[in-house]
Amino acid sequence: MLPASDVIALSRLQFGLTALYHFLFVPLTLGLSTLLGIMETVYFISKRPIWCEMTKYWGLLFGINVAMGVATGVTLEFQFGTNWSYYSHYVGDVFGTPLAIEGLMAFFLEATFIGIFFFGWDRLSKGAHLIVTWMLAAGASFSALWILVANGWMQNPLGAHFNYHTMRMELHDFYSVLFNEVAQAKFVHTISAGYVTGSMFILSVSAYFLLCGRNLAFAKRSIVVAAAFGLASALCVVVLGDESGYLAGLNQKMKIAAIEGMWDTEPAPAGLTVIGFPDQNEHVTRYTIKIPYLLGLIATRSIHQPVYGIFDLVDQARDRIKSGMQAYGALDQLIKNPNNKRAATVLDANQANIGYGFLLQRFTNDVTGATEKQIQDAAWYTVPDVFTLFWTFRVMVGCGFYFIVLFTVAYYLAVRRRISTNRWFLWIALFSLPLPWLAAEMGWIVAEYGRQPWVVDGLLPTFMGASSLAVSDVWISLSGFILFYTALAVVEIYLMVKYIRLGPDQYARH
Repeated sequence: MLPASDVIALSRLQFGLTALYHFLFVPLTLGLSTLLGIMETVYFISKRPIWCEMTKYWGLLFGINVAMGVATGVTLEFQFGTNWSYYSHYVGDVFGTPLAIEGLMAFFLEATFIGIFFFGWDRLSKGAHLIVTWMLAAGASFSALWILVANGWMQNPLGAHFNYHTMRMELHDFYSVLFNEVAQAKFVHTISAGYVTGSMFILSVSAYFLLCGRNLAFAKRSIVVAAAFGLASALCVVVLGDESGYLAGLNQKMKIAAIEGMWDTEPAPAGLTVIGFPDQNEHVTRYTIKIPYLLGLIATRSIHQPVYGIFDLVDQARDRIKSGMQAYGALDQLIKNPNNKRAATVLDANQANIGYGFLLQRFTNDVTGATEKQIQDAAWYTVPDVFTLFWTFRVMVGCGFYFIVLFTVAYYLAVRRRISTNRWFLWIALFSLPLPWLAAEMGWIVAEYGRQPWVVDGLLPTFMGASSLAVSDVWISLSGFILFYTALAVVEIYLMVKYIRLGPDQYARH
């Protein structure tokens, strides 16, 4: 029996809100941890006290951010057991492995070295403390790696097979899970986005100091580091984002078609839609402006292969649903008689499409006897919200190119020693502070919302993964999360604003 639709919707809303909120802290943690390592390395080499002051001050703001990130991340993972219990049962053997490694290795590595970083300045030699700082950065990156390995498997499930005796997906090739090309591409792309976020944070706060005419030497040096590292990172984000687009073109063709608002298959070489207005009800995208060839190069790495549109992909989904119906029927027979060799053979031949058979449960209780209309409805159900994906993707990409321009100008002004005299740029840098978080949140929506209707792509529909809860229970937990996270947001903003206003000199005296 499937959970009620209201429970599914509320559980998705709760997980989406908490994940988006948690992801506000992750990029800054990734970026600042590495920037702290760079600054302390300069201090170790130059022995100039100002670089130690920079490391300590930005480290204080880093510590505030990490505390909030940990508080939101722990509560986020508990939802797999409370709101998504069938998902945890069905794929826990695979999904739980990288999460367990993240908790046992990366999280404790990061937590241990955070404490040594803050309390070891007067207890360790300069070289030992430098190693601690870089180990802290490595711990943050390792934590992101294992989370993204788990998420990459959800996007491109490899290294596991379905066991009809246990009714679960079981891990059989950990190497394939770890080195899943989607997971690795997501990891380097996310890390680079974190570097951009950390660089923008330092650039914007340093611009604030220069606008106020205080801590000039501190701010100018911080801007040089942020601009150089931010520019390199922004360029990497674009390149690595292109790689993610190519892998999505191989493994998640429907996501690419929805991002492009592309209803008909584009003959080679496909053009990239810069702007348009998709209408999912009418199955058309109006007023499009395209760049010739570009989509073909991104999605297929060629000018000879077509990029499939939504209509053709729906037809392919319909064929896979019919295959899934056979797998579903064979599975039903095997549940009754596990020794039915004929049913086992049918299941094995159609196992790759069993998830598509599960989709029919949203439209009928008789999966194996589904009508053509029900099959067609299920096929169209594989199309995510085109309007949302179309625009969130373009906001993310627009921000990415803006960062390249911004960091280029910042670096040019900084090395020419003109950064403090161009107040117009300082105001632009200050007001650009929220944009990396906007881009990161848009990227999360593209990645996760674009996978719908699957919680594990092609294997498990989202509506099957939810727990069978009372609607009131989910409302209570959702309200609790909103109150708790709002309180954390108030604390975070208060502490950040307080210590930014105090500045590095005030912090040094404290």
